[in-house]
Amino acid sequence: MDAVIERRPPNWRRVGRRLLAWVLIGVPVVLAAALVASADARYLARAGVEEARILLKRRAIAQLVADPKTEPTLRQRLLLVLAARAYAADSLGLLVGETYTSYVNVGRDTLLLVLSGSRRDRLREYVWRFPIVGAVPYKGFFDFTAARRAAAALERDGLDAYLRPASAFSTLGYFSDPLLSTVSDRDTMELVATVIHELAHNTLYLKSQTPFNESFASFVGYRGAQAFFRSRGDTLDAKRAAARWRDGDTLDAKRAAARWRDERTLDVLYAELARRLDSAYAGGPTGAALERTRATVFAWARAQLTGPVGQSLETYDWRWFARAPLNNAVVIAQRLYRMNLNLFEEVYVHSNADLKETIRAIQVRVFTQPGQDPYEALYSRGGG
Repeated sequence: MDAVIERRPPNWRRVGRRLLAWVLIGVPVVLAAALVASADARYLARAGVEEARILLKRRAIAQLVADPKTEPTLRQRLLLVLAARAYAADSLGLLVGETYTSYVNVGRDTLLLVLSGSRRDRLREYVWRFPIVGAVPYKGFFDFTAARRAAAALERDGLDAYLRPASAFSTLGYFSDPLLSTVSDRDTMELVATVIHELAHNTLYLKSQTPFNESFASFVGYRGAQAFFRSRGDTLDAKRAAARWRDGDTLDAKRAAARWRDERTLDVLYAELARRLDSAYAGGPTGAALERTRATVFAWARAQLTGPVGQSLETYDWRWFARAPLNNAVVIAQRLYRMNLNLFEEVYVHSNADLKETIRAIQVRVFTQPGQDPYEALYSRGGG
């Protein structure tokens, strides 16, 4: 018979102290090692710090509106944001949560720089992978010096790079995103369109489907801004309120509709540019032949942007396109927000120009056909 060994009960206080010691010592050591070894870890840590700084500086919009010290123009913009937010929730069915109930002055006119990259001999985007959002063809930098270093590194590797400023970003509702001063300084139409655009991300976001996500949000943003201003029948600016069109739309409603037409015009142009580039690269040109091929195709695009297409735009200044860079990364970045926009418009028309119903129909189509290209799902009439 085996001897019976009496076991003493564990000293849970001692176990707890040891576990706490491991947490207090081990976790910082592991994090420090990760930061030293991984550029991605350092990037995410910096982004987390910047997000924390923004969140800590939040002030409730309701308090700012009530504060007599708030500058009158800012107060008007904040009231407009609250009205647009309420309209997005009540009339469009968007998920607003606590987004845009607070305000932060970031102290500069550019929030972050966004980097896009592509192969030079093929229209293939360089992608970065992140938790939650998956693979995305861009990377945002709060540190502008780090952004320029990253762009230079892509170019040293033989890639095209494109850096552009951005004034807003979305955490997809995971945090209570505040309104930033870089957004509130926009004109009233763009301010409302941006608010509704970002709220659209809270409502529908598909992992690793950036062109669809951004194009959907652009559609909802501009069509939503048009509907919002039309519903108000006025603008905050008395002079602009007097500039009514005969059909009753305000100037801002007209400008939102015109911007949406411009976005669709640019969508068609950049799609044709992408087609021409794909065709030109199919032959596998290298060296001097590749550079001549690129120069020829981009010269065509420049002529369109500064000529008939650019000068037909209602809300963009064609002279900007004359100065803007053109390379594969630029084409990819421009198409992120303008890809197959007419598909969204077709669902809108099919839904009798009811934007709330359109948003619901798009959600039904993409979620009832999982694993399928979301653009292919838009062709479906189910749930429409």
